[in-house]
Amino acid sequence: MEGTGGSSASAAAPVNQWWQEFSKIFQYYLDKSTPHATYRWIGTLAIVSIYALRVFYVQGFYIVSYGLGIYLLNLLIGFLSPLVDPELEPNADGPLLPTKGSDEFKPFIRRLPEFKFWYSFTKAFCIAFLMTFFSVFDVPVFWPILLCYWIVLFVLTMRRQIAHMIKSTLGRDLLPVAVAVVQIDALSWS
Repeated sequence: MEGTGGSSASAAAPVNQWWQEFSKIFQYYLDKSTPHATYRWIGTLAIVSIYALRVFYVQGFYIVSYGLGIYLLNLLIGFLSPLVDPELEPNADGPLLPTKGSDEFKPFIRRLPEFKFWYSFTKAFCIAFLMTFFSVFDVPVFWPILLCYWIVLFVLTMRRQIAHMIKSTLGRDLLPVAVAVVQIDALSWS
């Protein structure tokens, strides 16, 4: 009886060792790719193209593509959103600006950094590509309705996100310029 538990643990040891070695090698190359954003995105574009050709070739997996689109929209919102939203966490004293020479002013810190955005984006396409090899994910749907619904969702979400960006960051940046233009225009009329 004692030998049965030990044999499964010893059989899993090589698998665990292989997985740890694979994880280290994968992390090593992931770390080396960090400063090369252009090449990373070109590789991702190749993966996206392969996925698109696969979906076009099999004429199916529209639900997978729709789910992928919703996930990518969620990633995009995180990428475009600030880490700390001034509207959600109002400061009684107004926005915090540097008060000492050692303080650093960071006008925009993303909630989802570019590298994590790229990594999640690429991983999502790889998983969606693998899902296209299993017929259980090929649910028959009328794809134009899914496409129209996704476009409406994208437009509404991006409109709200862009309005928020203009109101919170760009609006503050353009307000002094607009005031200066109005004052110059007012001076030219007098």
